[in-house]
Amino acid sequence: MTNAVVASAHRSTLDSLLTRADPILALAPMQDVTDHAFWRILSRYGGADLYVTEYFRVYPGSRLDQDILRSITDNPTGRPVIAQLIGNDIPELTRTARELQRYPIAAVDLNLGCPAPVVYRKCAGGGLLRDLPRVDAILGALRDAVTTRFTVKTRIGFDTPAVFDDLLPILARHGLDLVTVHGRTVAEMYRSAVHYDAIAAAVAALPCPVLANGNVYSAEKGERVLAATGARGLMIGRGAIRNPWIFEQFRQRRRGEPVRWPTGREVLGYVRELYEAVRRPDFTERSHVTRMKKFVNYLAIGVEPTGEFLERIRRAETEADFFAICAAHLDHEHPLPLEPYPLKLGARDVMGGEQG
Repeated sequence: MTNAVVASAHRSTLDSLLTRADPILALAPMQDVTDHAFWRILSRYGGADLYVTEYFRVYPGSRLDQDILRSITDNPTGRPVIAQLIGNDIPELTRTARELQRYPIAAVDLNLGCPAPVVYRKCAGGGLLRDLPRVDAILGALRDAVTTRFTVKTRIGFDTPAVFDDLLPILARHGLDLVTVHGRTVAEMYRSAVHYDAIAAAVAALPCPVLANGNVYSAEKGERVLAATGARGLMIGRGAIRNPWIFEQFRQRRRGEPVRWPTGREVLGYVRELYEAVRRPDFTERSHVTRMKKFVNYLAIGVEPTGEFLERIRRAETEADFFAICAAHLDHEHPLPLEPYPLKLGARDVMGGEQG
């Protein structure tokens, strides 16, 4: 099939998701984590209804990242894909949006939430929330350039949620098809409780469907978030890295079925599968183990309550050490809910702060 035919099918599926009664379940984009390889694995565990790519960096002279583009051209999920942009240069953003629409995507998304300092210091991602007039101008230009569906993923402010009241009318007037709200400010990173009341305010104020994002770590928590916010669905990132069963568990709960928890040995199988899937031929063994720690960081906080697994896995340098540590904690037949334990971590730890 041609790109145009596949894109049309994806748009039709997205439209169906936006109008159906069941909540939409989306995988959140996480740079250098939720890549093509991870999508392939997640789809084997039930998968999401909707996938958003890692962001395409946009700047003068930028070109589409081929590794990210592969998630679109070789989509392993069979589900609709939204292509995400990050940047602040209006002509370059519109150029890139038009280019991406030649590929089989369901929508183009603008990132207004990335909290990485290397991004927001350049007034991109979450940094744009300090310049709402520019956000307004970017959205207007992209709405004109995007002939497919147009979506936004945003945080609720840069250093205060007070700005969210000013952002919502801007989002409302640009004909967006979907907005995902991560209920924290950029400054809060991932270290605070989520402001679900702000997501509820977005649901009330916006004419398009809203997805709730932030600290959805289980099917039960997802139901609570939907009840508290009135959102049309959930976007899950860290919870899906830790527990790739989470989307299917949510569906089981909605159907009134018992939620199935994986055994430790099944979780170990997931780690082994992931290890092979994300392997890169140009990486040394040590580099590959280091890359795997990006994933296992999230998993480890749901395995045992002392923090020993997390501490030991972070010190692993060889494949043998890595899997010996994993086996010591996971090679058993006991069920694992994979919900995060309140480990005592440093405030600046990548896994520190509010997890539940």
